[in-house]
Amino acid sequence: MVLITAVRDYINRMLQDISGMKVLILDSHTVSIVSVVYSQSDLLQKEVFLVELVDSISMSKEPMSHLKAIYFLRPISENIQLMRRQLANPRFGEYHLFFSNMLRDTQLHNLADSDEHEVVQQVQEFYADFVAVDPYHFSLNMASNHQYMLPAVVDPSGLQHFCERVVDGIAAIFLSLKRRPVIRYSRVSDIAKRIAQEAAKLMYQQESGLFDFRRTEVSPLLLIVDRRDDPVTPLLNQWTYQAMLHELMGIQDNKVDLRNIGKFSKDQQEVVLSSEQDAFFKANMYENFGDIGMNIKKMVDDFQQVAKSNQNIQTIEDMAKFVDNYPEYRKMHGNVSKHVTLVTEMSKIVEERKLMLVSQTEQELACNGGQGAAFEAVTNLLNNESVSDVDRLRLVMLYALRYEKDSPVQLMQLFNKLASRSPKYKPGLVQFLLKQAGVEKRAGDLFGNRDFLNIARNMARGLKGVENVYTQHQPLVFQTMESIVKGTLERCGLSLCWKSFSANQASGGVLNSKRFLKDLEEAQRIARTSASVV
Repeated sequence: MVLITAVRDYINRMLQDISGMKVLILDSHTVSIVSVVYSQSDLLQKEVFLVELVDSISMSKEPMSHLKAIYFLRPISENIQLMRRQLANPRFGEYHLFFSNMLRDTQLHNLADSDEHEVVQQVQEFYADFVAVDPYHFSLNMASNHQYMLPAVVDPSGLQHFCERVVDGIAAIFLSLKRRPVIRYSRVSDIAKRIAQEAAKLMYQQESGLFDFRRTEVSPLLLIVDRRDDPVTPLLNQWTYQAMLHELMGIQDNKVDLRNIGKFSKDQQEVVLSSEQDAFFKANMYENFGDIGMNIKKMVDDFQQVAKSNQNIQTIEDMAKFVDNYPEYRKMHGNVSKHVTLVTEMSKIVEERKLMLVSQTEQELACNGGQGAAFEAVTNLLNNESVSDVDRLRLVMLYALRYEKDSPVQLMQLFNKLASRSPKYKPGLVQFLLKQAGVEKRAGDLFGNRDFLNIARNMARGLKGVENVYTQHQPLVFQTMESIVKGTLERCGLSLCWKSFSANQASGGVLNSKRFLKDLEEAQRIARTSASVV
């Protein structure tokens, strides 16, 4: 699943088939889609000399008839209305319209009616309606989607808009990959069921012809799961490079904003982290924090050797060689400075918040039994002045999820301790978590204490010990992928969407495609090491 390649191919087709000077016009959604896969220098090479947002174009009246306008927009009503107004008074010589998803017939007719000056040269659908943060992960950049856990609070129109956006994004993924999936969803989740059924209706009924691609040996499997099935993973501190950066500093559209963390030079206030453009990040994004320090030291040593050789310029040939290698030297200097800065700041946060101490208890709560020892460990950390308020809250949440049915007296003691030590976090937050994602609301076997095979596996792991106590937890999605291989997804609480299966796929047999198993093995590795990013 090369998601970045799929989006880049679409953008390449937009830009290279239109010759001459161009302006690229985006909306608030597509600017993120483009920025994570295309750099400013890439755009300049395609003769794009101006990039604007569609709403700012509406406010300007300066004619630019020498430029060809390439619009890349989501096909939403707001953008269609903006386009209609701009076509009524065109500023550019040509208009080439590309939409990131399926365009309705009524929208197309409205655009045609507005093109009285006949400046529109083409209208196409390019299915890049998702932010491809790396080859294996994408985001729909939907802010505050956790609020849809609150059906009594959220308005129906807002919930419908949320579902439509998710279905649109899923549809774009599979259209760009030219596949039609089998769909399964979390059995106990109403919102997962709704999204699965609407996606199946779109792919197998409304737009069946559009999704009618050549059949493959094994159809892709789309799993729609609810975060409530695994509330533990996002509560744990992460210890691999990409996941730690996202957890401690935040990654948005492959950028880390350092302005609120410390005082940095202007060129370091926002740094770009792209596995496609940064070889060090690509090689180390899933490495453990301890290994990152050693790898950065090696990178610094290599850079010092290069810098030392550049100081010994004695001949014209040496000078010419330095000039030829200067762009690569500058890039190497920028990468060294960037990663040293990031790891230094993360190390400060780890030390200030005593995260190694906190994380050890988190991992014990998530992976091992022993309520008495867990209660004592959490109580000690709640009393530790160096532990931050948010880490105290997370510890109590983890304890509550693990032992919600075992000892209400001890749980209440931790609620009271949390309220006294971190008064801005009320015990009601933990109780709300249990109400929304407690054992009664979850499908599957989150802690591995229901199924005999899972219990035996946990005992064996405990007897053997673990190589790294900070990374022993495996997200529930990892176990789900094992069930895919074994053909036992029904045991995971995942139902088959009735619109989207054929007779041979409904049998639940073991999948044995070599290509599928290879992709699955890679997905399992990523699931272990990038839990907080997904």
